[in-house]
Amino acid sequence: MVTGPYRVHLHPDRAGCKRLQLGALLAGRLVSYGLTVAIFGRGTTSGPRVIAGSLPAEPYTGRRIEFRKAAANKVQVDHLYPLARAWDMGAAHWPLRRRIDFANDQAANLLAVDGPANASKNDSGPGEWMPLNRNYRCTYVLRYLQVARKYVLPITANDRDAAQAMTRSCA
Repeated sequence: MVTGPYRVHLHPDRAGCKRLQLGALLAGRLVSYGLTVAIFGRGTTSGPRVIAGSLPAEPYTGRRIEFRKAAANKVQVDHLYPLARAWDMGAAHWPLRRRIDFANDQAANLLAVDGPANASKNDSGPGEWMPLNRNYRCTYVLRYLQVARKYVLPITANDRDAAQAMTRSCA
């Protein structure tokens, strides 16, 4: 359930929790996600809306993505450690404040990415999915593990094996 641009709650059905689109985000937060040359539309009660911009080097594919409100699904904000996975791994038992903090942890867990790449990732971790962009794989695994550690979330045996294999090849 989305109760505002940065208020995502984890629910058992996970409805509305998987993806946030940049068009719904507050303008002041976009620089942190890497969106540049943002064009803002008329404001609403939640603030101005982004109607266009550019993601110069999207991390999952390595490609430049042009964002337009009319095709908002091209750029999505991903949870590196997916919300549904966190729910299944113990977040279901967290107090509401901790779930909100996890879902909105911009510094550790949120990243602007290619919409189709995010859809292919779905609720997977490194054991089931890796970015197409080989240059980002080490960073992806490291950030995933940092989020797991920060929120004391377990990782699967597949995630552990993938992380060990990936870190051997990281510079």
